[in-house]
Amino acid sequence: MRVTFLGSGSAMPTGERFQTGILVQEDGRTLLVDCGSGVLHRLQQSGVGYENVSTVLLTHHHLDHVADLLPLMKARWLAGEDHLEVVGPQGTKSLLDDLLDVHEYMQDKLDLRVREVVAGEFSVAGFDVSAYETRHSLPCLAYRFGDLFTYSGDSEAFAGLANFADGSAILAHDCSFPDDVDVSNHPTPKTLGEALAGTEIGRVYLTHLYPHTDGRHDEMLESIGAHYDGDVRFAEDLKTITIE
Repeated sequence: MRVTFLGSGSAMPTGERFQTGILVQEDGRTLLVDCGSGVLHRLQQSGVGYENVSTVLLTHHHLDHVADLLPLMKARWLAGEDHLEVVGPQGTKSLLDDLLDVHEYMQDKLDLRVREVVAGEFSVAGFDVSAYETRHSLPCLAYRFGDLFTYSGDSEAFAGLANFADGSAILAHDCSFPDDVDVSNHPTPKTLGEALAGTEIGRVYLTHLYPHTDGRHDEMLESIGAHYDGDVRFAEDLKTITIE
């Protein structure tokens, strides 16, 4: 399996970090998880291209996770592609219906298939996926791809989510702010380290990074390391991880 961070940033993107998007590839299968602003450009820079992404899996519906959905649809249509599947939590169909109501000219340009999922197991784009409800300001799902890869979506750090990821080779986890930022619905390094304590995870990548984290990576890693002794690194846009 190959996992590529297309966007490791947040609702306040920087020149180095675009909004959220993760590409999952295995044995000819391709799945885009979340589609925030800038993801369309990163797809081109990755060499994969929007022509080769026919399925999008959404964690939730905040703008920084869905902003490039319609641009993706239009780009695929203009490139001669004829379909797109969008899978996500409850409300995904209403989201797409409302977007197409605003941009009527895009209606019926593609064979658009929308499917809503809940916590549990399902298949998408040929991948077997487990979903777990996170703690965020909107309904949000974390996704696990067997023992290879788990993505937290947006969430506070808590034991249930850590247990959901336990045993994964790679965990990509929201770590939006350093410890001195008073925040809810997202973790800080301290709360993430506490939640992960006792789990067995091959490597953790911190993502969904706000500009507040710039220049503070070392102290964030130290804060996590005070509670969790695993391998923790920062995600970077266009970083690809091969998971055996």
